[in-house]
Amino acid sequence: MSGRLLRLGAIATAAGAFSGLFGVGGGTVIVPLLVLWLGYEQKEATGTSLAAIIVIGALAAAAHAVYGNVDFWKGVLIAIPAVAGVVAGTAVQQRISERAVAGAFVVLLVASAAVLVF
Repeated sequence: MSGRLLRLGAIATAAGAFSGLFGVGGGTVIVPLLVLWLGYEQKEATGTSLAAIIVIGALAAAAHAVYGNVDFWKGVLIAIPAVAGVVAGTAVQQRISERAVAGAFVVLLVASAAVLVF
């Protein structure tokens, strides 16, 4: 197996573990590692991560449902307006530079970490 496939497997494993543990995995694990380890552009990493999250999220939600940790209808209520956010966010991302996308992503991760710590 090539080194690239091994790194991709490591990224996927980390994303799955973080999704199961914390409900995150795409933005916080897959995107940075695709950019840093595999040389993806920011926008390509984002799109690739979102495609992977379809499967990861469904399986993680099903696993949590087995333990009674899922309120399906509240999830649907969250998802409905999130669709508008996805459309708007994707449109904005296509109109700004890769550097601006990466910078905004760094700010989001640092702010999230600060909120969790403090």
